[in-house]
Amino acid sequence: MNEIQTSRRSFLKTSAAASGGLLMALHLPGSLGQAMAAGTVHTPNAWVHIADNNTITILSAHSEMGQGVHTAMPMLVAEELNVELSQIRVVDAPPGAVYVNALLGAQITGGSTSVRGSWEKLRIAGAQVREMLITAAAAHWGVDRDLVKAEKGMLLGPKGMKATYGEFAESASRLPMPEKPPIKDPKNFRIVGKRTKRVDTPAKTNGTAEFGIDVKLPGMVYATVQQCPVIGGTVKSFDAAQAKGMPGVQAVVQISDGVAVVADSWWRAKKASETVKVQWDEGAGAALSDAGVIEGTRQAAKSGKVIEITKPQGDVGAALKGAAKVLEAEYVSPMQSHSPLEPMNFTAHVQGDKVLLIGPTQFQQGAQGAVAAALKVKPEDITLKTTYLGGGFGRRLELDFIVQAAEISKAVGKPVKLLWTREEDMMHDYYRPAGVNQLKAGLDANGMPTALHFKVASQSVTQRAFGLPKDTLDPFMAEAAVMGYNIPNTQHDLVIHDTGVRVGYWRAVSHSMNAFANESFVDEMAKAAGQDPYAYRMKMLAGKPRFANVLKLAADKAGWGKALPKGRAHGIALMEGYDSYLAQVAEVSLNPDGSVKVHKVTVAADVGHMVNPDTVEAQLQSSIVFGVGAVLKHQITMKNGRVQETNYNSYEPVRMHESPQIDIVLVKSTEKPGGIGEPGTAVAAPAIANAVAALTGKRVRRLPITADALRAA
Repeated sequence: MNEIQTSRRSFLKTSAAASGGLLMALHLPGSLGQAMAAGTVHTPNAWVHIADNNTITILSAHSEMGQGVHTAMPMLVAEELNVELSQIRVVDAPPGAVYVNALLGAQITGGSTSVRGSWEKLRIAGAQVREMLITAAAAHWGVDRDLVKAEKGMLLGPKGMKATYGEFAESASRLPMPEKPPIKDPKNFRIVGKRTKRVDTPAKTNGTAEFGIDVKLPGMVYATVQQCPVIGGTVKSFDAAQAKGMPGVQAVVQISDGVAVVADSWWRAKKASETVKVQWDEGAGAALSDAGVIEGTRQAAKSGKVIEITKPQGDVGAALKGAAKVLEAEYVSPMQSHSPLEPMNFTAHVQGDKVLLIGPTQFQQGAQGAVAAALKVKPEDITLKTTYLGGGFGRRLELDFIVQAAEISKAVGKPVKLLWTREEDMMHDYYRPAGVNQLKAGLDANGMPTALHFKVASQSVTQRAFGLPKDTLDPFMAEAAVMGYNIPNTQHDLVIHDTGVRVGYWRAVSHSMNAFANESFVDEMAKAAGQDPYAYRMKMLAGKPRFANVLKLAADKAGWGKALPKGRAHGIALMEGYDSYLAQVAEVSLNPDGSVKVHKVTVAADVGHMVNPDTVEAQLQSSIVFGVGAVLKHQITMKNGRVQETNYNSYEPVRMHESPQIDIVLVKSTEKPGGIGEPGTAVAAPAIANAVAALTGKRVRRLPITADALRAA
């Protein structure tokens, strides 16, 4: 967790003079001027440090939250730098404009963008450093460049000449950086595309990995916070007399959105917090209920301002009028909690106008900016160090808990570790918005669709988080809205409706509600046509080879059409998300209590060129299990503005015995890499819903599909 706050020129000069090594700022095309203007050595996405002892370090602009970027990012650099992965150390990049994720427009880890955004940039970066080292060695030895090779951290020349990368790092830094260095043809890859063990596994298994919850600073105290049970409520008054007299308690302070208790141990802080009596102004949120949220969204779908997702194709109205059969359906997706295993926490140390922040975040620039605004200090006076994240799923894009830690530290004048309870974490989330999808299709005499009208009504996270102007298309509401099938006449609309709930990006974002609606509706069209759901889909995929391929692979692998054990059924679903193409087949039965049991999920995935197939498989497994929970168990309910799910007993994770067998087929591809951390979650919902409908004859159009929901269908 290195932090560099100096000019590029002075850092190169002082580091070379002090140690004989250098920090090679990577000049990606078009970025040198930006790096110089920023007054830093930072460059977009990564930099490489080669020390005189030949230690090679890269800075990762992407937070490691279990998705494997601390392995994938150095693999890309190692491939072009011609070193082994074991020779590279990874540290997290500090906040900086040059670390902006170009696919998201901010320094953010999310949207399954880490590999997609780094695929070319980091390979170029490694190749630049390699070429500069070769040029420096050739000049020193007085030989032609073509006679020098860079391999495994060594520069090899004719007649036994050799040196480490570190020996020529300083002289290489004085050379012009090639903007377009030669990069390898993928057919010559030694590292990229090969199954590789994760570099962070040893530390995470022996306990040496530092998560936010592990951070310790000299003189550190601990804090817990009590927040209004209605999100958005404020403190009117509080009585902390009893808490202040309890053992170890050092302070009770009011912060912007609650009351914090500070003590010499977290447990003492928590016990004291339980005695603090707070009078709350609950605000407008006290009128909220989950039923009201969904009904309000449904009404907005009928009368709200319609925003086009894409330009209409053909004439949907005319095609519907001329259809042999018209089919309509509404699908409802409830609010969801992120609920990562590691609850919200951060450590802060405020000393005058200087601030140190340490902890788990997906949004480094945002954290720096939010704390600067809250404390009225300059962003450049804030040092932020990112730890491992004990889960994120989008929750750690938010900044509330980070600002709280800084406010508390400023109030007590000491380094403070703030740790939320599980209940605070679950009841004060930024929830996945509820969604209402309304679909209408016209079928011809053969049952094939001639027209499709898709409409989704939901809340815009981007309006809340980034100030997207009202009545503007939010692309993060429209993901997977457009099916991959050939339908002659189509119209795709969305309606933005602010329910008053605090909402945030959740794993797979709007893919999860739109894919559930679209792929469930395709099954309903197939049923209305009296056709097999798999064959029906294939008929609509002419000229769509990547879609058709994964659909066929998943169906074949799962044994689609073959006899299943009594009491079981298959369901199938298809989606493109983040440039990855996925098809899933779910095999389900019913438990004695009427709940759904998912025995197996077969997934075929075309994610383009893979960096680490082992990680791709792990992410598919993770996202599918996450999706099983969302489709069968999870929803956030509210009564009088209060979230009713308070811990894992009422928002129960998928247990090991409930997890399905997951069979994975990975397509070998030379296409550009797609994202894979999230799409599997979205496809799981319709695959399971379609299997349940095939098994029971009952179509549940509102998630989750519980035993009660099936009985009521």
